Amino acid sequence: MGFLTVVGVLAFGYLFGSIRVLSEWERGVAFRLGRFWGVKGPGVSFVPLFLTTMRKISLRTVVIDIPPQDVITRDNVSVKVNAVLYMKVVDPEKSVIAIENYLYATTLLAETTLRAVLGEVELDELLADREKINSILKKVIDQHSEVWGIEVEQVAVKDVALPQEMKRAMSRQAEAERERRAKVIAAQGELQASQTLAEAARVIGQHPAALQLLYLQTVTEIAAENNSTTIFPLPMDLLSAFLGNKQIGTTPVMSPGTPALGAGTPDFTLPQVTVVPKGEGK
Repeated sequence: MGFLTVVGVLAFGYLFGSIRVLSEWERGVAFRLGRFWGVKGPGVSFVPLFLTTMRKISLRTVVIDIPPQDVITRDNVSVKVNAVLYMKVVDPEKSVIAIENYLYATTLLAETTLRAVLGEVELDELLADREKINSILKKVIDQHSEVWGIEVEQVAVKDVALPQEMKRAMSRQAEAERERRAKVIAAQGELQASQTLAEAARVIGQHPAALQLLYLQTVTEIAAENNSTTIFPLPMDLLSAFLGNKQIGTTPVMSPGTPALGAGTPDFTLPQVTVVPKGEGK
């Protein structure tokens, strides 16, 4: 009875020790006597002790921060670039059998690929078209890591550190570009203004009354000044409809042989423009 009890206890302990519990995101790569047995999980799996070994692999996405790399671009500019890599295991068997440490191997692959790819692009392309560069990096890294059972979900260039001399040169370039745009906009404004003035002159030439309205508007604007009194000649033909045979203001000076006001078409000699500063006539 004692022997059976011992055997039962040992058997129970062996069976209990052979049970493995794997989470939903875990898989177990099992080897029986050194040979691949299968992929276990998730849940409860039976892995016989002493005969079978198992290595747990996580299927969750892993984020790898690629340290800054010294890169010389195609236009011979030295920059420091770092990136971030998102990857996950899609084939646990390959990630264990094909590579010893897939995380370390993928990190080194990402570093070398980053230097190689960025060495083939110019600085302007690196700064302005990162989506294209990220796509190229993802494609290259994914091609090499596929044999390891690794899938690269995304690669993103995170930061580009430029030398101080290059920053100053780019600042001067941006300032020159803004000045060029300002000059172009000013020239376009002058062109539009000249075209508008030419159109206005054409309209005034076709409608003489518009010139008289413009004259009155000018008189109104000058009359708003407070530092002087301005006397303008007034074309008499503007008042011919209102004067009739009457006479207003100062008697106009008529040329010899001109009939009296109302007897015919008057011919007036218009006074000159006089500007009298305020205070001198007092």
